[in-house]
Amino acid sequence: MLLAAEKGDITTIIGGIAPDWGPFGTLGGEARVMIEVVMAIAILICLGIAIWGAAKQRIGATALRDTFSAEQGKGLIVAGLTGVFIIGSLGTLFTIVYGMAV
Repeated sequence: MLLAAEKGDITTIIGGIAPDWGPFGTLGGEARVMIEVVMAIAILICLGIAIWGAAKQRIGATALRDTFSAEQGKGLIVAGLTGVFIIGSLGTLFTIVYGMAV
């Protein structure tokens, strides 16, 4: 009988899921922190845009009966959540592209 996970533990699994820095692996600690801070701020801005869009859609659809405002809200929600997804997956995308180039 062969056990698939006889030598590993949860840190091995979690460490395998988290992407490495790929081409940016030689950056110093301060540069990595700066990149992470910029990405975190961008994600917060995108989430704010999505929340603003949800509020605009709700107010436009119910209180004001303004269909244009409701449609703008839908667009803002999609744009905000798409931005969160793209920014959140940049590390993985850079690693994949770098791996394909090497």
